[in-house]
Amino acid sequence: MLEKKERRDKINYYLDLAEVVSQRSTCLRRRFGAVIVKNDVVISTGYSGAPRGRQNCTDLGHCIREKMNIPRGERYELCRSVHAEANAIICASRADMIGSTMFLVGIEVGSGNYVESANSCSMCKRMLINSGIDNLYVRDSKNEYRLIGISDWVEDDESIVGTMGY
Repeated sequence: MLEKKERRDKINYYLDLAEVVSQRSTCLRRRFGAVIVKNDVVISTGYSGAPRGRQNCTDLGHCIREKMNIPRGERYELCRSVHAEANAIICASRADMIGSTMFLVGIEVGSGNYVESANSCSMCKRMLINSGIDNLYVRDSKNEYRLIGISDWVEDDESIVGTMGY
């Protein structure tokens, strides 16, 4: 008789996919992976890394933001990487993204732990708002996650009050 195996819930399944995608990241600080899903179909994936053709931080062996002691969530214009969310959005059509969901996972390179209180930076938030994606699930642990309604970021506009970080 076959033993009945418990099936992984769908949200964690897609977060698991985003975690696998994050393994392609070339950031020396944090590996992020993103997956866009609509109607149970994966539309796009993205991970953090330098633009096509440019050297990655892993190739250079250093991170300019780390060298300059820039805190997490600040001065992303200095970062070599295109963020996972942006890469996933770039690779999908807006028509496919309208009403979809993004799943996001971040892993600390040094410890292998999940990024504490991970969230999208202000630039990625703006892209997510314009993309038509409805919801974002962010992994906090192997089985725990947060659901963020993208429309909340329209009302909670950190750029008006100058909030830094994420």
